[in-house]
Amino acid sequence: MTAELVRGQNHPLPDTRLEIRVSAGHPVVAGATLCDERGRMGGAEWIAHPGSPSLPGVEVSQQAAADHRLAVDLEALPAGVHLVSVLLALPVGVGGPARFGAVAAPFVAVTGLDGTEIASYTITGLDRESAVVALELYRRQGAWKVRAMGQGYEGGLAAMLGDQGMERPAELAASILDAVARGLARSVSAPPPRVPEAERVRHTAPVAADHQDAPPPPSSDGPIDYAHPRRQAPPEPAPEPGPALPPTGYPAPVAGDASGWSMDERLYNQVWGMFEDLARTTAAYRSACDFAESRLDQELDRALSDPRGRIGGAGDAAREAARAKHDELTARAQEALDRDLAQLAAESEVVEPALPAAFARWDNPVWQAYRVPMEVPMAVRLGDLHLPERTDLRIPMLVRLPLERGLWVDSGRGRSEAAGLLDEAELRRLAMDTAVAHAARLLAVYPSGEFAVHVVDPAGSGAASLAPLVEAGVLAGPPAAGAAGVSAVLTRLTERVDLIQMAVRAGAPDALPPGMDTAEQLLIVHDFPHGFDDRAVTQLRYLADEGPAVGVHLLMVADREDASAYGPVLDPLWRSLLRITPVADDHLADPWVGHAWTYEPPTFPPGGGVLRQVLSQVAEARRQWSR
Repeated sequence: MTAELVRGQNHPLPDTRLEIRVSAGHPVVAGATLCDERGRMGGAEWIAHPGSPSLPGVEVSQQAAADHRLAVDLEALPAGVHLVSVLLALPVGVGGPARFGAVAAPFVAVTGLDGTEIASYTITGLDRESAVVALELYRRQGAWKVRAMGQGYEGGLAAMLGDQGMERPAELAASILDAVARGLARSVSAPPPRVPEAERVRHTAPVAADHQDAPPPPSSDGPIDYAHPRRQAPPEPAPEPGPALPPTGYPAPVAGDASGWSMDERLYNQVWGMFEDLARTTAAYRSACDFAESRLDQELDRALSDPRGRIGGAGDAAREAARAKHDELTARAQEALDRDLAQLAAESEVVEPALPAAFARWDNPVWQAYRVPMEVPMAVRLGDLHLPERTDLRIPMLVRLPLERGLWVDSGRGRSEAAGLLDEAELRRLAMDTAVAHAARLLAVYPSGEFAVHVVDPAGSGAASLAPLVEAGVLAGPPAAGAAGVSAVLTRLTERVDLIQMAVRAGAPDALPPGMDTAEQLLIVHDFPHGFDDRAVTQLRYLADEGPAVGVHLLMVADREDASAYGPVLDPLWRSLLRITPVADDHLADPWVGHAWTYEPPTFPPGGGVLRQVLSQVAEARRQWSR
């Protein structure tokens, strides 16, 4: 039975391999410190945090998230460690709440590796604190226990680290929060909470006729459950007669088998469920392999530390037994991973063909029947994501609409092996082609008159890539060239942002100048910072920060090295944009465990005319709408 702890209460731990689960309802930073018998840290190397997530016996998340799973192996801790403190802190400088009193009370639970809950604690009574020691795992008379702490600090992470004996805690806290900011910049944003039923509009029928066995829509009392109902329970043999089962033993997957009012919403939630399932099952596999390696090292060290084990058959037998146990553990982990991957692959095979145009790849036949939509979809596909454990299992990268942050197509080499094989000119051309593909996708999924695209191309070097957009006549105007053109476009868009903000703040959103275009605006910026003076750079940063809230979005095509002369002044700009690449690169992170996912940009089928076909329909619908 789970022990529900109150502040100061302790409980024995029956296992030494544990998982600590954190649910905060809002992104928080999770960390852990290793302390001696006096409760003091030995130094910065004794704290696990997003910038240094792994220590012997402890592993934490690499970024801020609303939910965390911390892995703890008490047997693998250094010999002098008697206390493990679990820390939570609000990330500062990223626009979120500054105190725990403004968010839901964090909940922490200590579980075994099988998910059995050992103890839980809801951290209540917090107000002005922005950091808190949630739990302590401590050793007493050879046995390990957990104690509910809930010790908060108004001084934040720095005050909490200083209280644990850290020298120069402010410097370490700053480095941790900087790592968190970098992690948030590379993370794919998690799905937003469910909109209350009273505030949402049902656009389509709740369920298609051929999906009547799917679960009903969720209640409006909380966030959507993105777990898949058909994968929540252990697999059971199907009755006879019954539907055929895939090799995994799970029920056969069905497209749209998730919560939601419409089929599009159900498919969106199903894709996100697959994304999370793949992230977590891979995390479990990697954790199991790491444990097997750690256990093998410890057993070999023990065998070699005994002089009697270094000679004769006893030492050889101990080493063979240790390796056999290691092989057994990794084989079991691989078996579980293969089972889960096979189920996800089977699900992907039925989900991918069923996706609507906004979620589908460009080679999906749904584009052959494309018609300009009558309403804005809930999300758009920006490419695919995969992990090295199975590169052919691709998860669609779906981003909610309207965009909450701009996009940055990185035309630099970075650390990508694929980019390193291309010359600079080819890489820049691919980057612009990728930007055009994203712009075309956004134009295609918005109704006529509700999305406009502007282009800044100071030197005209992107003319070849922009040709499909220009020839189709879907741009708001010709690409702006030269410093004067850059200044004119940026001034016009910044004035638009100012006007809408003033109208909203005055409580009169309808009091806008007559004839003002109310459509969402996308600005494609090519060859930055060529053609940009200091004023233009300031305007660009303003649009990146304030534009998304009022429907003005950036799509940057740039190499960060080209703007290195600006130094750290542009760091907030790059972090405010979601970085994507024109070639495969493992730079994106998921919002759950922070794996490095390989991003595959969208590509058009070779020899096909899908891009021009879609853009011609967009242009024709726009002409009819403007009459």
